[in-house]
Amino acid sequence: MRNILVIGAGRSASSLIKYLLDKSTEENLKIVIADLSVELAKKKTNNHPNATAIAFDIFDAEQRKKEIEKADIVISMLPAHLHIEVAKDCVVYKKHMVTASYISPAMQELDKVAKENGVIFMNEIGLDPGIDHMSAMKVIDEIREKGGEIILFESFCGGLVAPESDTNLWNYKFTWNPRNVVLAGQGGAAKFIQEGTYKYIPYNKLFRRTEFLDVEGYGRFEAYANRDSLKYRSVYGLDNALTVYRGTIRKVGFSRAWDILVQLGMTDDSYTIDNSEEMSYRDFTNSFLPYHPTDIVEIKLRHAQKIDQDDVIWDKLVELDLFNPNKKVELTKATPAQILEKILAEKWVLKEDDKDMIVMYHKFGYTLNGENKQIDATMVCKGDDQTYTSMAKTVGLPVAIATLKILNGEIKTPGVQIPISKEVYSPILKELEDYGVIFSEYETPYLGYNPDNISY
Repeated sequence: MRNILVIGAGRSASSLIKYLLDKSTEENLKIVIADLSVELAKKKTNNHPNATAIAFDIFDAEQRKKEIEKADIVISMLPAHLHIEVAKDCVVYKKHMVTASYISPAMQELDKVAKENGVIFMNEIGLDPGIDHMSAMKVIDEIREKGGEIILFESFCGGLVAPESDTNLWNYKFTWNPRNVVLAGQGGAAKFIQEGTYKYIPYNKLFRRTEFLDVEGYGRFEAYANRDSLKYRSVYGLDNALTVYRGTIRKVGFSRAWDILVQLGMTDDSYTIDNSEEMSYRDFTNSFLPYHPTDIVEIKLRHAQKIDQDDVIWDKLVELDLFNPNKKVELTKATPAQILEKILAEKWVLKEDDKDMIVMYHKFGYTLNGENKQIDATMVCKGDDQTYTSMAKTVGLPVAIATLKILNGEIKTPGVQIPISKEVYSPILKELEDYGVIFSEYETPYLGYNPDNISY
């Protein structure tokens, strides 16, 4: 049998492992699921005869090398900074490797030796990055094949709650790592290019600069800019495009309310709060507001953030229990961001019967025969339940499909790479349609930001 070693059995691995197990008999596969928690690994095997669960410590070099040597291909679902140790061993034992994470500089340095050894290190093949790369390059390549030149590319993605499970005023629940949501946009200004001009949005302005998107059947969404929209400009061959912009999708109204928390300082992760374990949620909110001899916390916050009495933002803040004097933080030496994460996790948790939803939206503006044209592509994918969420499906399935196609010799090009070649994206996108990951493409009038090329 052919051995696939899956390192990491977290939430994102559920659909990935199920796919491989479902294919294991016909494809002659033995799946070894390795995790620090052998109980978690066993749970993911679902008692399948072609699966084995093992306790696995990534820092145990002897065990790591032994398991990698036995494998035919390795999938690493570890935190991104731990992939490199696996990759180095994969070079030594000439094993292919697949991850959903961004290519790190250390991983990129292995490109030459990977090619020399004929091994494929496929990275960034989850949802975002992953499905975004593949679906974008498919349309970009099609436009180029008919002689078009890309002048605008915008790409948006968001992990949301499905409409039938949308039960709070924020229209949002955590479908992935809550900490990443709290810290989103920090670490530098968002940068992108619009109509040939470089644009920058500092963090304190980020959530007040949004774009609107309409998705048929699901209504209107908003998107705020990602930190670096230009990272893939050259990779996609868009150096001459006038507009390149990538963003994160939320339901309309989320960003304006989230901006209140940013302006208060609740998303700050750079310092700790003294006596945080004894604070109430109300104390936490009050700690960001000036002292006043008579005004209560609610009045001070309204004045500080200029929130009108009939503004829905106020109801959203109240819904989070930010003024509750009875709930305690109970976190020692916590940063504001850590406290906010705890508060939000209580309110934005997916309940047992809730379903999550992924929304992706691309815009392609191009010139063809002297005429400006545009293609929009949208994808909406809903989760099945709390195990096979849309996030787990869209992250894990591309990894699993790519793994099997590498193993079967359908993907052949060696080296450290991302899925932007037709050899990779074409068969994977086609198979993803069988699992509900389907893009709707349609032509629309080109608007851009300056369709008449007026100089401003």
